[in-house]
Amino acid sequence: MSSTVTVIVLAAGGGTRMKSKTMKVLHPVAGRSMIAHVLNAVRAVEPHQVVAVVGHQREAVGQHIQDFMPDAVLAVQEEQRGTGHAVRVAVEALEDLGDGTVIVATGDTPLLQGESLRAFAAEHEAAQRAVSVLTAVVADPFGYGRIVRDADGDVEAIVEEKDAKPAEREIAEINSGILAFDASFLVEALPRIGNDNAKGEYYLTDLVQLARDAGLTVGAHAIDDPWQTEGANDREELAILGRELNRRIVGRWMREGVTVMDPETTWIDADVELAQDVTILPGTQLLGATVVAADAVIGPDCTLKDCEIGVGARVVRTHAELAVVGQEATVGPFSYLRPGTKLGARGKIGGFVETKNADIGEGAKVPHLSYVGDAEIGEGANIGAGTIFANYDGVAKHRTTIGRHAKTASNNTFVAPVEVGDGAATGAGTVVRRDVPPGALAVSAGPQRNLPGWAQAKRPGTAQARAAEAASGDATEVTPPEEDPELG
Repeated sequence: MSSTVTVIVLAAGGGTRMKSKTMKVLHPVAGRSMIAHVLNAVRAVEPHQVVAVVGHQREAVGQHIQDFMPDAVLAVQEEQRGTGHAVRVAVEALEDLGDGTVIVATGDTPLLQGESLRAFAAEHEAAQRAVSVLTAVVADPFGYGRIVRDADGDVEAIVEEKDAKPAEREIAEINSGILAFDASFLVEALPRIGNDNAKGEYYLTDLVQLARDAGLTVGAHAIDDPWQTEGANDREELAILGRELNRRIVGRWMREGVTVMDPETTWIDADVELAQDVTILPGTQLLGATVVAADAVIGPDCTLKDCEIGVGARVVRTHAELAVVGQEATVGPFSYLRPGTKLGARGKIGGFVETKNADIGEGAKVPHLSYVGDAEIGEGANIGAGTIFANYDGVAKHRTTIGRHAKTASNNTFVAPVEVGDGAATGAGTVVRRDVPPGALAVSAGPQRNLPGWAQAKRPGTAQARAAEAASGDATEVTPPEEDPELG
């Protein structure tokens, strides 16, 4: 910007209509809190300093703000006495407001864009106004302050809903709550704001009249996109804003070369990154800081949060969080990838497989019905169906290592800590409690025993016995089997 810019963000209100233990500005939309969206837009004006006014739940709100914008100054409004009072608290929290422009924004307008805020500030400075108001024309202005213009079209006043006369309530141009001030005028005029109104509060918008009384310029910057000025006061409004923001995010990615089969059932958070020629199938949610590389296909029915998906990978009907899927790897259907899962290039995590803290090497496969926790599976290894990595002994977690090109059979249990060497194998149903040397075959079951005539002797008169009699070809000679405690 051409001069020093200070931004004040108002975030002290309780948001009681949310009916939530969470402060209103902390409610998430598209993966960020509402106030984080506003702060992201604020960055576009390259401010010299940012002051956030906090009040209710100041510790949580203040920490969240400084996590997102570490250099932000926090000003505490002990008692919420209106926007004018809030801005005065913010100015008093600064050592020196300096010259230039002060922008005041609210913390609950998540669709606000940095480009719009920058254009607003630039126009304010170019016109050398004392006060500028960001306005919009909306179909239903109820609840908003109305913009009253004089015969020349200049801003004459901003009238709040409760103080508006019937004719003023018909005005469709509303105050967004975002204003710009000449810093010197703001410092001089703030103490002169009164509270003679229906709510007994100090309205920041009263500075419009004070500026006009002083013969200073007051103008408006009308925005063509009213959604950017919309705030959320309850859960219904929050959902409406969330759907609109998601529509815009999905549309932007389609214009960038991403195929979205069904935009209505696709949700993409603001911090997600997608490459060209990614395909997203219906029922997919890409959340957090998920990154998807070119030619990957995601969906249908996937939820991926903070995941990294490689080039050409295929993920179907999968829930994953903090997981990495390598190039041309496949996942699903009905897979659950918990944090710490890493699947190498051309690897596979198949149907009804759950993984956690598992490093699965290049070309390795866990195809069916298995739990893989705290494990390292080497390149080219294959894990048989129905396998369990028993990683917890009731006190601590332990790790299992499966070597390169090892082949483990179905229904194995690996009791960690244990290591299966490169090129080793296991038999079906094996419980592996000791390390398996490279190239060795591990089996734990005893030899199979068959007890002839068991069904006829132990289940006489049942369909099972009759089928056995028919198959034996001799229903008259049944020799009782030797008693076996394991077979009954």
